[in-house]
Amino acid sequence: MARNNNKIVVPEARQALEQMKLEIANELGLENYNNIDKGNLTSRQNGYVGGYMVKRLIEHAENQISGK
Repeated sequence: MARNNNKIVVPEARQALEQMKLEIANELGLENYNNIDKGNLTSRQNGYVGGYMVKRLIEHAENQISGK
């Protein structure tokens, strides 16, 4: 069984990150992502969700740094 060793540095951000994950999964066509068995998804499908989360977080940080 896989263990999740990821630690959220700012616990107050947990809810926002969960919401972002669900929004991205929905945009990728993965309906009801919270309740589906992730083991039945392909590595590519699961990877897309995490990858797009990172991409959006980087875009957000770049916009904040640039003052936009």
